[in-house]
Amino acid sequence: MSRSAVAWALGAAVVVAGMVLLPSQLYTGQVRVVTAVLMFVALAQAWNIIGGFTGYACFGQVAFFGIGGYATAVLMEHANWSFWAALPVSALGCAAFATLIGLPLLRLRGHYFAIATLGVAEGMREVVTNLGWLTGGGAGITVPTVGGRGTAWLGNDGFYLLFLTLAGLAVGVATLIARSRFGYGLRAINQDEDAAAAAGVNTTRAKVLALTISAAITALVGSAYAFQQVTIYPQRLFDVDITVIMIVMVVIGGAGTVLGPIVGAVGLQFVSEYLRQHYPQEHILVLGAVIILVVLLFPSGLTGVAGRTGLLDAIWAYRL
Repeated sequence: MSRSAVAWALGAAVVVAGMVLLPSQLYTGQVRVVTAVLMFVALAQAWNIIGGFTGYACFGQVAFFGIGGYATAVLMEHANWSFWAALPVSALGCAAFATLIGLPLLRLRGHYFAIATLGVAEGMREVVTNLGWLTGGGAGITVPTVGGRGTAWLGNDGFYLLFLTLAGLAVGVATLIARSRFGYGLRAINQDEDAAAAAGVNTTRAKVLALTISAAITALVGSAYAFQQVTIYPQRLFDVDITVIMIVMVVIGGAGTVLGPIVGAVGLQFVSEYLRQHYPQEHILVLGAVIILVVLLFPSGLTGVAGRTGLLDAIWAYRL
């Protein structure tokens, strides 16, 4: 193993150890904020696989989030499964669903694909709402956590560690993809799909696999979120705003990179929390202005500031 690899491994070990010990240094409210940040790190990284690496803007990503959450809730409520058994099964089921819909939808490109995936998300919300006997419909469904049924609620520190694990998993998967031949194939599809196919990339298989992996990670996060919230509703788990937040985080941090979604998720969540606490009436307006400013000044994301389309080029392009 090279020295650089050893240095990276030691650095990662130090970061993980620090993150594990972090809750002991924070107040309860701060632990919840950091837990939310970790959740969106995982979600942004998952969207980045299909939207950043592959270049297919999936506007229906929240469908996988909702499916994962509801699958876990249904298995725990109606089949008396534990959360730890329902978690991987929900992810596998959502991955199969993504593969099924990916085969026809990934024949579309650009805004056609984006609109089609948005339609899938809205359709799944209606399905869940109308299956009242199974999902509770609009009244929601409650995950059993007390009275000897289900799995005991994990508490703030427990959910912090759970979402830390999921965020680490998402970053690890994205890192493996970025350095693999599969990842290079996805980047080739992003740049020019026809040229990638001519060069020997099986574009259909690569795109479907990217969507499947992205969906599985998103479903894992949705499953954990449903257990954390205890009672879930279709409007909450299939809220299109969740997809929008994922996309904004990836764009701000830098699409198609591993570090970008982390930077975007951490930065946006903490800026949003700061504005919410100090400017409760104007925080949405100010946050929107900050997002617009960052996108204009850093069109390739914060991680691409030093690149060809960095700050100086953006200032010249927009005459800022």
